[in-house]
Amino acid sequence: MTDLDPGIFRTVLESLQTGVYVVGTDGKVLFWNDGAENITGFRRHEVIGRSCNENILPHCDKRSCALCGVPCPLANAIREGKPSETQMHLRHKMGHRVPVQIWTVPFRDKTGSIAGVAESFNEQRTDYETENSRLSLAAHGCLDAVTGVMNRALTHSYLREHFAFFTEYDLPFGVLTIRLEELDRFRVEHGREAGEDILHVVASNMKRALGTAGFLGRWSDDEFVAITPNCTFAELTRAGDSVQNSVNSSEIKWWGDLLSVTVSLGRAMVEAGDGIESLLERAELGSRIPLSLEKSETTNSKT
Repeated sequence: MTDLDPGIFRTVLESLQTGVYVVGTDGKVLFWNDGAENITGFRRHEVIGRSCNENILPHCDKRSCALCGVPCPLANAIREGKPSETQMHLRHKMGHRVPVQIWTVPFRDKTGSIAGVAESFNEQRTDYETENSRLSLAAHGCLDAVTGVMNRALTHSYLREHFAFFTEYDLPFGVLTIRLEELDRFRVEHGREAGEDILHVVASNMKRALGTAGFLGRWSDDEFVAITPNCTFAELTRAGDSVQNSVNSSEIKWWGDLLSVTVSLGRAMVEAGDGIESLLERAELGSRIPLSLEKSETTNSKT
């Protein structure tokens, strides 16, 4: 077998579309490839030489995106000296969560001491049918241009459809109302483009949090409505908690600052005699407690 120049191996690693990066035991990033750039949005010059403790690429669990420390796969590999595999989320440079499968492997120097950790990761992409459906909705003007979620007209149609199921088959459903507080002031302070970016990030994270269990639509300039079909109030509450946790990791980097928003969240189950307006009004009555990035509070709901 012909010996290969080590530089060839580096070139191969550099060009892989699987994300690969390497950190030393001091936590500083030593290597960052094309795949890592494409999946996370961070370029090499933005991360190489910086410490992962700066949260340049936070690992996210179900509640937050600040897993530097004991739960962090990198820290675990350095401490335990064992490879691991896990599924979690990374926070993209634009602020939204990216679901990934991560493989973490420690490596050792000539003395046998751990010298650093290599981590590879692949994005867990939306399946083909879901993506194809999204493209079809976009082509027919059914999606909101800023956030990419359902627009008001399509959300209204989905609500009418679920009211019909409830009336004819007694199939229950619930709604969540999510309002961004002081969005106008945010735009005045940081600009229209920053406002659009934070809306897109918040919507993307909430949509991922709901998954296939619900539908998310933009109802007005500063309000979203989520529909959870055929659910109990306990399931609606869990969906609301997932949405709340997704907002807790929604922020954008804007001219060197990390910007976030505060939202209020309400929820309600459909009841006999309800219409769209009355259902949403009851949900909004439970949305007076703000849910902020700095401190999350439990919203008591059903009225």
